[in-house]
Amino acid sequence: MKLYSIETEYFKLDGGAMFGVVPKSIWHKLNPADENNLCNWAMRCLLIEDGNRLILIDNGVGNKQDAKFFGHYYLHGEHTLDSSLKKAGFSKDDITDVILTHLHFDHCGGSIDRVNDKLVPAFKNATYWSNERHWEWATKPNDREKASFLKENILPIKESGQLKIVKSEWSKVNGDKLEESASEILPEITFRFVNGHTDAMMLPQIKYKDKTIVYMADLLPSVHHIPMPYVMGYDMFPLTTMNEKKSFLKEALQNDYILFFEHDPVNECCNLHQTERGIRQKETFRLQNI
Repeated sequence: MKLYSIETEYFKLDGGAMFGVVPKSIWHKLNPADENNLCNWAMRCLLIEDGNRLILIDNGVGNKQDAKFFGHYYLHGEHTLDSSLKKAGFSKDDITDVILTHLHFDHCGGSIDRVNDKLVPAFKNATYWSNERHWEWATKPNDREKASFLKENILPIKESGQLKIVKSEWSKVNGDKLEESASEILPEITFRFVNGHTDAMMLPQIKYKDKTIVYMADLLPSVHHIPMPYVMGYDMFPLTTMNEKKSFLKEALQNDYILFFEHDPVNECCNLHQTERGIRQKETFRLQNI
């Protein structure tokens, strides 16, 4: 197995929304905002090469939206999904599987391309993986998340016949998803499910070089979201997020997990240690240095 960090565009989001109840006087030191209170964030994907499988986790914002839409997010940077795949020696046509952690536009927008006014899969040879509960949540969105669940990113996946639903069992306790589900893709990949940011978001866990790497998606968008109070204003259920963070960080510390960050503009990965202030990042490092 070989792993590649796939950088796509950077974008800007409101700092207050990204850091929730944490005051700007504190978070501004971690990710300085511009004159419009916007902070810089990555849209970093993970590519897994294993034998004849080439598995991409998330795929960024894509390029099919209009100028008005992109004007809200200030896309910038030298990387694109295509250029990063090319640097790794691949193209979109080589991808066999696309794991969608959830269906917010900055995670799945690259799934579908617009070609001559038709919406077609960007990965024509790939199976797209979601789960039943999140698919239902995203295709019948609530008013608060409607602007993040764009039908042009989502519905054509199913219409193409390339969508496959992760097999999973639901816990009867509190109606929550069981913590982990085996993957049909590779034995080395399992999914954990979290419900604070959005319902049934999937976090892939990969066994790699005797380590467990967890793709954090929006449970922990960056290394700066590790402390308990740092919960995004975008989260549907912030207290659920806090409980999920607490449980996950304890498990990750005990088992020496490596955290891979999708949105951190600087840090790709970190491990953890216990401090007087709680669990914090120990070392930050690049994926290629594992």
